[in-house]
Amino acid sequence: MKALSPIVAALAWPVTMFAASTVSAQIPDAVAAPNEAVVATVHAEGAQIYDCKAGADGKLVWQFREPIATLLVDGKTVGRHFAGPSWELADGSAVTGKIAGRAAGATPKDIPLLKLEAVAHRGTGQLTGVTTIQRLNTKGGVVEGPCEAAGAFLSVPYSADYTFLKKG
Repeated sequence: MKALSPIVAALAWPVTMFAASTVSAQIPDAVAAPNEAVVATVHAEGAQIYDCKAGADGKLVWQFREPIATLLVDGKTVGRHFAGPSWELADGSAVTGKIAGRAAGATPKDIPLLKLEAVAHRGTGQLTGVTTIQRLNTKGGVVEGPCEAAGAFLSVPYSADYTFLKKG
């Protein structure tokens, strides 16, 4: 049997404990994943990155580019979240998803809650076989204000919890 790396061994218990507390929260139907088992839940702290580009009407508008976030469990870094959207853990496992459902955040300044279907996996570890990712408990991340210079970037701080699930 392959020995667990210290970070994976240290994370196994806290991830499970954090996941249990998140599951009890009220989840809107649009992002619910009935009959799926929680694999892990992590907290993300980072930014939603926006580009200033011409919209369909030719006027400059902020357009979403990518997320950049650190994934945390009990305040310790366990991975990263980046364009794709993708999530990668320190154990080398990664998953990429596509949006399958959305619900409003708690306030207009909070990015929406999401349900994402896993479309690709890489490596082996905790995210191997994940079928669904939920973005829950979002805070911030919504762009405000005018975009005045094409090509400008705006980084809007956000946080969220990501729950990784498997069918069956």
